[in-house]
Amino acid sequence: MALRISSLRTPQRAQRAEPIGLLAGSGRFPILFAEAANRQGLRVACVGLKYEAPEVLASLCDSFEIVGVSRLGGMIRSFKKRGVRQVVMAGKVTKSVMYTPGRIVQLWPDLRMIRFWKGRLKADKRDDSILLGVIAEFERDGMTFASALDYCPELLVNAGILTRRKPTSGEWKDIEFGWKLAKEMGRLDVGQSVAVKEQAALAVEAIEGTDRCIERAGTLCRSGGWTMVKVAKPQQDMRFDVPTIGTATIDQLAKAGAKVLAIEAGKTIVIDQPEVVALADRHGLSIVAIEPEDLIGTYE
Repeated sequence: MALRISSLRTPQRAQRAEPIGLLAGSGRFPILFAEAANRQGLRVACVGLKYEAPEVLASLCDSFEIVGVSRLGGMIRSFKKRGVRQVVMAGKVTKSVMYTPGRIVQLWPDLRMIRFWKGRLKADKRDDSILLGVIAEFERDGMTFASALDYCPELLVNAGILTRRKPTSGEWKDIEFGWKLAKEMGRLDVGQSVAVKEQAALAVEAIEGTDRCIERAGTLCRSGGWTMVKVAKPQQDMRFDVPTIGTATIDQLAKAGAKVLAIEAGKTIVIDQPEVVALADRHGLSIVAIEPEDLIGTYE
């Protein structure tokens, strides 16, 4: 389900009286969204997740309020107070925080979050279930979610080999092998990244996130020369959890001994792409953005 956004109709959006709501996690994605919205003449009301959202958002948004990740009712009230009717999510959230020792005391969830966690999510706490459930809670209060990429589609990577170094024939085989594994892990809503060498799985991403998966692959494959494949889920909802890479990803891959990063064209966000490609070239890494239908036979 490739996303092609060509007609943003910015003038119509600029006429909106109410601000766009930004639910911000960590990283540069929420910053780039806020900058894109500003260029389009849009007001942004930001709710930043505590310990995650970059402080610079305070200077980029019309309003900025920090709310704990477990304060679902607080998030909704903050947006409603500012007249928000449409919200976007941008940025990374540390998922393992939900298993913090003494989490009730540490996270101090509000009543709405407790009801949500113990009710709607009682039997299923996979990523999509949590995020779709959060969206449903906002909808109960008259707010809808859009994709942040509606406002900055240029962040989605185009197909092609981005770096000077090209994958070898053996690495193409690993890409195709890892692609099938990563898509299956995505279908199961486990993770989006798989580390592969010589058509064997070294590490599969789960709740720990991509960086820890890369670290584990490097520990298990001390000879290096392995491949990371990062894809969108087959059922990818472009409103949240879109695969994202940046310069930190490249540094982690180089430190762990990887030689190739394969990502999905049209469904992967590359933050600061020129800097990412330049850094990969310095490390001698290959980055290839692939259309799934073009994958078969690329190494022949």
